[in-house]
Amino acid sequence: MTVNPPYRADIVGSFLRPEILKAARTDFAEGRIDAADLREVEDAQIAGLVRKQADSGLALATDGEFRRSWWHFDFFDGLEGVSIVDTDHGLPFQGVQTRQKAVQVNGRIGFGEHPHVDHFRALLPLAQAAGVQAKATIPSPTVLDFRVEPQNIVGGYGSRDEYVDDLVEAYRGAVRAFYDAGGRYLQFDDTAWAYLCSDVELERARTERDIQTDGLGERYASILNRVLEGKPDDLTVTTHICRGNFRSTWISSGGYEPIAEQLFGVAYDGFFLEFDDDRSGGFEPLRFLPKGEQTVVLGLVTTKSGALEDVDAVKRRIDEAATFAPLEQLALSPQCGFASTEEGNVLTEDEQWAKIREVVDIAGSVWK
Repeated sequence: MTVNPPYRADIVGSFLRPEILKAARTDFAEGRIDAADLREVEDAQIAGLVRKQADSGLALATDGEFRRSWWHFDFFDGLEGVSIVDTDHGLPFQGVQTRQKAVQVNGRIGFGEHPHVDHFRALLPLAQAAGVQAKATIPSPTVLDFRVEPQNIVGGYGSRDEYVDDLVEAYRGAVRAFYDAGGRYLQFDDTAWAYLCSDVELERARTERDIQTDGLGERYASILNRVLEGKPDDLTVTTHICRGNFRSTWISSGGYEPIAEQLFGVAYDGFFLEFDDDRSGGFEPLRFLPKGEQTVVLGLVTTKSGALEDVDAVKRRIDEAATFAPLEQLALSPQCGFASTEEGNVLTEDEQWAKIREVVDIAGSVWK
């Protein structure tokens, strides 16, 4: 295994919510328990989750996003000047829509006392006690930019371009806050780049959300590189490019070729890329990965079903990827999290952990 993240066997972050946790969240929402009672259940379930990750052979652990309902909205709702509001439509996955929520910018965007930093502070000693590294996951600033609709900029700014500087500074504040809390492994989860691979999603952005899609790649690379300027040398920041993950369904299709040069020009330490099915295209875009320290983590083990992959087939795909990028700059992970929202994907917890062990075993065999 590598000494520093991303690790040869890594994970995207979220895990299926145990039934006891789901029940506690329902009880809290319906007023049968208070916030302290819910926190007690969350703390116990996260402690067990960290131990399971370590026992499975991982060198890192997340809190599974057990304190969140959504992978992204919960974080955005904690930013200054941003709220999550009810709307008349959800996100359009294949055959299903999410709950009807939207991002609203209603003031100057900033990063203040954010609850997710406290969540990380609770994770850190658990990970240290288990002998693994604590990993924090937050949505990328590009997700906020892509998801906010013009009619939902209701305060602070007159247009999308006017909030960019504040968005950058808010995320610089987030990076500093997680670092000061002891974080040395931070991941930006990002669906926006995946949408840039899809003509269908780009057309939907133009016609349904009145977003100017020309130049979005340059806009996103600039925002992200500005956020990452001056980050501490001992802080690893990676990204996961997600094609949609809700109840085992998806949104975006299309290979990485349209975005590869711009994406690999962002100063991330690692790129978690989904390659679990034909919707992701081939490995040819990996030829744009600069030679050096950056790592591409191949998402070859799907989280959308419980069936285990054929080990030899996964190894052959790693070999294929290594014809376009050096093997020493590659790693392996599940294609996404197991529960990007609290509903979770369609597989069992036993199947989830079998997937994790498979990733660890294959990585140990390939990279020894």
